[in-house]
Amino acid sequence: MLARTLSYTTIGLEALPVEVEVDAGRGLPALAIVGLPDQAVKEAKERVRTALLNSQFELPSVRFTVNLAPADVRKAGGVFDLAIALGMLAASRQLDPHALASVAALGELALDGSVRPVPGVLLMARAARRRKVPLLVPCANSAEAALVEGAVILPVASLRQALEHLSGERPLAAAAPPRRRAPRPGGAEDADFADVRGQAHAKRALEVAAAGGHHALLIGPPGSGKTMLAQRFPGIQAELTREEALEVTMIHSVAGLLDGQPPVARRPFRSPHHTSSAIALIGGGSEPKPGEISLAHHGVLFLDELPEFHRDVLESLRQPLEEGAVRIARARRSVSFPARFTLLAAMNPCPCGFLTDPSGRCRCPSTAVARYLGKLSGPLLDRVDLHVDVPAVPFDALTHPPSGETSAQIRTRVLKAQRWRKKRGQKPTNAQLTSKELKAHCALTPEAVGLLKSAMRELTLSMRSYTKLLKISRTIADLAASDHILPEHIAEAIQYRSLDRQLWM
Repeated sequence: MLARTLSYTTIGLEALPVEVEVDAGRGLPALAIVGLPDQAVKEAKERVRTALLNSQFELPSVRFTVNLAPADVRKAGGVFDLAIALGMLAASRQLDPHALASVAALGELALDGSVRPVPGVLLMARAARRRKVPLLVPCANSAEAALVEGAVILPVASLRQALEHLSGERPLAAAAPPRRRAPRPGGAEDADFADVRGQAHAKRALEVAAAGGHHALLIGPPGSGKTMLAQRFPGIQAELTREEALEVTMIHSVAGLLDGQPPVARRPFRSPHHTSSAIALIGGGSEPKPGEISLAHHGVLFLDELPEFHRDVLESLRQPLEEGAVRIARARRSVSFPARFTLLAAMNPCPCGFLTDPSGRCRCPSTAVARYLGKLSGPLLDRVDLHVDVPAVPFDALTHPPSGETSAQIRTRVLKAQRWRKKRGQKPTNAQLTSKELKAHCALTPEAVGLLKSAMRELTLSMRSYTKLLKISRTIADLAASDHILPEHIAEAIQYRSLDRQLWM
């Protein structure tokens, strides 16, 4: 007898329907799975067979053939276990096959028949909503799947519970959409900017970065507070909107990072180690998965000890920094992952770290300094908006109690600047302005034009550096609630381009 049910698989950020066909026919007792399965899917026959027996179902002595269609799409993971088991029950007449015709099923089976969570459920729930079919999901995935408005999500804890629902014995109640968990950045649970001694210039630079969505590179000796500043940056950013939170949750779902946790409600902060490979950072693999830059979407990617990363890894960031997405091409297909993040990086000015320290204890030869700095290419540094000097903190600042502003105070100004930008009719952040939008939103006074012209001539800036200066100046003007870019805004923006000014190279 033949039975059919529906399941899903993910490719990139797309969920594709998979028809699970199960046939119980003549032949030696066996369970064969076809349809381009990977090793995890092939091993499903052992999981499913044992789960059926331990759930007190009959396993007739027939040959079961399972086909996962379409046959030219590779199937991976344990997401099909529940659908295969239900198909076998229907094919062996322990369940009405018609009950499977109007439902989709996801879930990995444990040997005792319980249903374990699987990655990518949020995308699959969206696909099921488009087809208007109820979706059986593991209980641990129900809150994630219920985020999709209009989808009918039926949480199941075990194979036996799924059969009782389909047979009408004990119908399952649909999962209700979860209440959005939205703690405010800068709360008591966050590290606060008030904890950082001194570094008023760096704090102001990060305020500009948060207000305009700019990338920033922190340059200073060891122990000057670069990492502390970066870790506190999310506390001054705006909260995620519902749409942004859903995008971030989808990416983390595909990557298998939710693990039954509530949907993502805070901007992600990713800090990969400097030994990370290009695939770990950008994404990829034989079955492409999102990398750190996509997991940091709508959040922060912090690269500490920037020159210690392999050069080819850093160079792979150039295109995503420009486009806000990464496209991974493979022989069979290509996938695209969003990567609209704020890059924060930290580095020492030389191998020993004390080149800019007034104590003069740096003993690095010029060739060693040049080789160290040469790990960072000009085109990559050109894509970083703010180059911020973070000098050593003087003793007096360390011995006095912290007196700086809190994250909440800085965040208030950031939100005010963003409201000013929207009031001006500008939708994208200042860092994302196109050439056409620059002309529309970056009105300079004649004095500001003269100062910018002098800076271009004396610093021999590239065209990209010129546009960066304009965008930074626009953000500084927004923080000052100014429609026009004034000379003081240009002057402050130039202070955030220390690599262009060659203060330390």
